[in-house]
Amino acid sequence: MTKSELIAELSESNPHLRSADVELIVATIFDEITDALSRGVRVELRGFGAFTVKRRGARTGRNPRTGAAVPVEEKAVPFFKAGKELRERVNRGPAVSVVSADGHVAA
Repeated sequence: MTKSELIAELSESNPHLRSADVELIVATIFDEITDALSRGVRVELRGFGAFTVKRRGARTGRNPRTGAAVPVEEKAVPFFKAGKELRERVNRGPAVSVVSADGHVAA
C-alpha cells in the first residue's frame, strides 16, 4: 500500500473528514516519526511496533560491476521492530467475511 492509497482508504472509512485533512494528518504523522528518528529518539506505537535508528559501522564493500573494493562510511539506518499484536494479526491473515445466500455475514 502506498501513502496515497493509505490516504484514500482513510478518507473512505472516515467520510466526516475531508481528503485534504486526512492527507495533512498522514503527512504530519510521518514527519513527526522522521523528525524523532533523526534526533535519535525511539518511536513506539503500542501494539504496532517500534522505530529506532541503528548505526552501521564503516566497512569495505564491493563494486558489483567491477569487483573492486570500495570504502563504505559509517551510517545510521532506520529500523522497525513489529509489535506482538501486529505479528499475531499478520500471522492470522486477513479477516475474511463470508456472506450467505440469505444475506447473513459470518466472520
